Amino acid sequence: MRKNFVKIFLVAGLSFATLGTFTSCSSNDDSNNNGGGKAPVEVADTNLGGTNGISLKKGQSLHLTADKSWKLSGPLLVADGATLTIDAGTTITASGGTSSYLAVAQGGKIFINGTAQKPVIFTASEKKAWGGIVVCGKASINTGVSSTSEVGSLPYGGTNDTDSSGVIKYVQIKHAGARFTSEKEFNGLSLFGVGNGTVIEGVSVIDGADDGVEFFGGTVNVSKVVSINNEDDAIDWTDGWCGTLTDAYVRRDANNIGNRGIEADNNKNNNDASPRSNPTLRNITLVGHAGTQDEKEGTNLFRVGTYATLDNVVVSGWAVGFTFKDKATIDYFSNGKHITNVKFENVATKVNGIEESAISENEAATGAGAGTQLPDWAKGWSGYNQ
Repeated sequence: MRKNFVKIFLVAGLSFATLGTFTSCSSNDDSNNNGGGKAPVEVADTNLGGTNGISLKKGQSLHLTADKSWKLSGPLLVADGATLTIDAGTTITASGGTSSYLAVAQGGKIFINGTAQKPVIFTASEKKAWGGIVVCGKASINTGVSSTSEVGSLPYGGTNDTDSSGVIKYVQIKHAGARFTSEKEFNGLSLFGVGNGTVIEGVSVIDGADDGVEFFGGTVNVSKVVSINNEDDAIDWTDGWCGTLTDAYVRRDANNIGNRGIEADNNKNNNDASPRSNPTLRNITLVGHAGTQDEKEGTNLFRVGTYATLDNVVVSGWAVGFTFKDKATIDYFSNGKHITNVKFENVATKVNGIEESAISENEAATGAGAGTQLPDWAKGWSGYNQ
């Protein structure tokens, strides 16, 4: 759910209290996944951030290796022209509430090099113990040529739909979503105007206090997403996201854990704003826990002008399978061509807002790959044991 977040102002000149020595800036080449050519930043200990945080400036790089136990206790900013690389098997334990998060600014690069055998893990001792991961790119949005992120007060958006913010592969994000108030909190992974030159494959967000993954415009394509027991929406998009989501497993294990499975918007102030949100989702499992008939708690919601294409979807345990609101969205989905091969299980009401016949059902649909069960591709690295 989109909220009016408190803005956290970051400046490139933050005190480097936790840093050791710096070498002079060298080549700006950051085409590989190790920050090659960047001036390496040495951290005096394994505490990333602290009260003042760390800001990697243009030409600087930071490399986190799996042989150390890293702690994130303040903001870690990857500014324009800087690079952060995190090796497979690395664990970062976060604390510090709303002051603790990782943000990649426009032009910054992040390389999370996890594997299915050795994921990168961001974790904490309890829910809401830290913020989350924020990435800002230069791709199209529909709130203006550029905008300012709700978290971090960083610019995002532009005209470069092939922009790359780096590579994020096989990462667990646990206990994120630190909140200022009940209406102001972080998502696990926030993608602001991120371009399709960015590679994102294998993201698991578990036990967060807000959305699992939220897209604010952009064109980024994402695959292999696991979103479990996050207290707001599992998957959320707004402001003109036009990428793809392939292979996603969403689950709520108890009442009042999670809001909607999908919350899909275009632009609340101008439902026909361009570029219109119009992603393609394939191989999706949405497992709810139907303890209420209330729209907020029990549905997958499409509204305020969003379009989308969904194929091979398993919808289980929701009070209402799909809800459609607002004229542009209702008109689009009413033609029966955009949500296909859907299997409903334990769903009291399949569809609200359009005719049920507009959803193409298929009892053979497998969703993420194993119906309502955790698919093989998500086992192990995702950190979820069903």
